[in-house]
Amino acid sequence: MSVNRCVYLFSRLQRHISTRTTRTAAGNCHASPGSGLLHRQHRAGSAVCSRHVSSNSSSSKPPDTSLFVPISLRTDCLSDGSVGVELTQPLDKSELLKVLNRFYKKKEMQKLAADHGLDARLFHQAFISFRKFILEVTSLPADLHIILSDICYGAGHVDDLYPYFMRHAKQIFPMLDCMDDLRKISDLRVPANWYPEARAIQRKVIFHAGPTNSGKTYHAIQRYLAAKSGVYCGPLKLLAHEIFEKSNNAGVPCDLVTGEERTFMDSDGRASGHVACTIEMCSVITPYEVAVIDEIQMIRDPSRGWAWTRALLGLCAEEIHVCGEPAAIDFIRELMYTTGEEVEVNTYKRLTPFTILDHAVESLDNLRPGDCIVCFSKNDIYSLSRQIEARGLECAVIYGSLPPGTKLAQAKKFNDPEDPCKILVATDAIGMGLNLSIRRIIFNSLVKPNVNEKGEKQMETISTSQALQISGRAGRFASVFEDGEVTTMHRDDLPVLKEILSHSVEPIETAGLHPTAEQIEMFAYHLPEATLSNLVDIFVSLSQVDGMYFVCNIEDFKFLADMIQHIPLNLRSRYVFCTAPINKKQPFVCTSFLKFARQFSRDEPLTFDWVGRHVSWPLSAPKNIKDLVHLEAVHDVLDLYLWLSYRFMDMFPDTGLVREAQRELDDIIQQGVLNITRLIRATDPTITNPPQTQGSSGGQAGGSNASASRNPLRGRRGSGEMDVSLASRLVRDGLLTPDLLRQLQREWSKDQKPEFTNQSALHTEPHNSNNNKGKRKKKK
Repeated sequence: MSVNRCVYLFSRLQRHISTRTTRTAAGNCHASPGSGLLHRQHRAGSAVCSRHVSSNSSSSKPPDTSLFVPISLRTDCLSDGSVGVELTQPLDKSELLKVLNRFYKKKEMQKLAADHGLDARLFHQAFISFRKFILEVTSLPADLHIILSDICYGAGHVDDLYPYFMRHAKQIFPMLDCMDDLRKISDLRVPANWYPEARAIQRKVIFHAGPTNSGKTYHAIQRYLAAKSGVYCGPLKLLAHEIFEKSNNAGVPCDLVTGEERTFMDSDGRASGHVACTIEMCSVITPYEVAVIDEIQMIRDPSRGWAWTRALLGLCAEEIHVCGEPAAIDFIRELMYTTGEEVEVNTYKRLTPFTILDHAVESLDNLRPGDCIVCFSKNDIYSLSRQIEARGLECAVIYGSLPPGTKLAQAKKFNDPEDPCKILVATDAIGMGLNLSIRRIIFNSLVKPNVNEKGEKQMETISTSQALQISGRAGRFASVFEDGEVTTMHRDDLPVLKEILSHSVEPIETAGLHPTAEQIEMFAYHLPEATLSNLVDIFVSLSQVDGMYFVCNIEDFKFLADMIQHIPLNLRSRYVFCTAPINKKQPFVCTSFLKFARQFSRDEPLTFDWVGRHVSWPLSAPKNIKDLVHLEAVHDVLDLYLWLSYRFMDMFPDTGLVREAQRELDDIIQQGVLNITRLIRATDPTITNPPQTQGSSGGQAGGSNASASRNPLRGRRGSGEMDVSLASRLVRDGLLTPDLLRQLQREWSKDQKPEFTNQSALHTEPHNSNNNKGKRKKKK
């Protein structure tokens, strides 16, 4: 052995002896009762102990350790080589296993680890990794090898393993060593301080409170138009576009900014004094004289509430005009109290009344011009539109996934007094963003699919706020129908609707928050090996909010993060991609999102030719509903391209060509919606002609019931009744597919003959009870 090698080994041995003779301060680590030995603490272990003491002094909640994903350590490259073996001797793996198991079973070790941040779950995971590392590594670190050798040969105590176990635990769970830092980063308790520009000025907050069609937004917009500069923040592109046009028509130059569109009135691209934008796009550093925040009650929305919180706390404007439901007044006052700003409240009453009728519609034959049937599923829209047009009536159709241009075209068709279209079938998408001349709102159902705070989908009865928002569309000031009426399609729903509307709207109590890209980047600095989805989970788990706030649902964000986790992207780009507003229910949109991210990661620009090949451009007119749904998905993909093009301009260069293609596609979709009945008929008649089960009409009598009994596959449209059979509702709610329905029909038909035979046999059977008993015995 060389002299240098001997000197190196001797120095290592000296450090080892020094480590074994050092004792940890009693304040940081306590001796295990009954062990008779002070626990020796490794330097890194001491850091955990001291950090833990400081974190205990705060009132922070314990982290959700189920989110802590252990990091895999390599076992094939260690710098110490075979120093440990040269200083002692090779270790017997069977003896090592016994030592490790004794360590794991010691309650004192588990308690000490718990005091330092390792609960039972993490302790077990860390031990499994520690054991695997010791048994499988090619060469152990010299200090650990010597400790294990001493324990195996009786010169050491099993408790001596603790510092090395903790060192390994912090390597696979790096968050243990920086928990205080992570808690500080995820502290969301004073969000008002995130906006120093807004806090530097004294803002005046005016709340315009009132129901739908009360003129509250009108008064706020009048002040906006009179100001030298202003920003309008709305929940929908349609609303932003409406204010954009209204402002420019009034001679006030106004720009339009949405996630997918930037329109500047100045030919040189300079910003105008006024801007109309979707609320997520508002600037919190640009100074304005007046800002208008529309639909403030959405501050409690589980998914988007953070955008209203950001606008309300962060807009740098002398006057903040807030429009919304009276249920938000007290909460906004309380929220503004934290910023030292007073709230002036202007209340408005509805300009035209609406009446809740005492009778349901019950039959489509009872529809009148100006009626709007509100559904909460596309299947209902398809079914009702076909049934209505089968009666020789024309109807317009509006639902959420239609492009904005198509929605406006359908609204114009319905509003036009010269157009024969007098009936509207729509989802709750009509609740805001469209000016409609509706005489009567008819609720086809009062149950709507919602996403709860955990991101889970569930069916719920609509809230009073939702019912009022939709009902308020009936009758509108300065329209053809100023007095509105509200009712239901089904008789049983009417008392439920009356009860819902009799309640006052629940007061708003919390506002949404969302982690920013900067906060996630700081998290990633401490946890470089964690995935983006895991980073966000840990952030939410550690986040602290006071009683006025909640962390918005991040399930959609995590869904996209998991989808592109395998694609090599830097953290900021990955974060931006995951905030893209896409419909994750559309497989084609999700596939396109994945391809966009992959092409982006290759540093290859996404040209129009590339996108055109992906969406098979040019596209033809839809032949059935499936084609129409696909065209809507393609429109969403082009929206995604435009949205990304304003975040990564060099990588998405063909914005003009894509926008032109999108306009062409909008025209194609409009034609499809105009012919929606034909498309439905071409798709599958069973979607809108489900079978009637016998007796489903209950007490409703007459020939229609007899007809339904004779042919259960025949609908009841001939009688003018709404199709409310069980099969119809299952198909409508998506619980039964058309293919399964046809299969059930075939099975039902096959069962009819044997059933009829059995029934005949029962009728001809003798009524003698003894004979019956005898026959049953023979059957046995």
